[in-house]
Amino acid sequence: MPENTTTLENRSVGQAMWRGALCRCPHCGQGKMFRAYLKVADQCNVCGEELSHHRADDFPPYIAITIVGHIIIFLMLHMDMTYHVQPITYLLTMIPLSIVLCLALLPPIKGSIVGLQWAARMYGFGAPSRAD
Repeated sequence: MPENTTTLENRSVGQAMWRGALCRCPHCGQGKMFRAYLKVADQCNVCGEELSHHRADDFPPYIAITIVGHIIIFLMLHMDMTYHVQPITYLLTMIPLSIVLCLALLPPIKGSIVGLQWAARMYGFGAPSRAD
């Protein structure tokens, strides 16, 4: 009985997510994952890995908002328990901090999600790539 199955290499989830968090290709770790702020490149410019299959959608903003929300709430509680803080101080400091933190965290989080999808062979990442 002939076997028609192809053996696919194991992909390290942790390594792929780390490379994605660094905004690098999850396959080679050298090429850029993004062609713009949050626009994933169609393929890696170094190894040719197809990256257009990702389906990160709204998951990265949910994670970013959750992380930033916890940080902001911790800071506000700490400031309130340590110092006597006027409410306007929160408006002038925490809102801009929230915006900057969210914008700074979005690319690494999205890169990690794309790396996770690549390592788990989700969506179109399941087929053997040209780079393999």
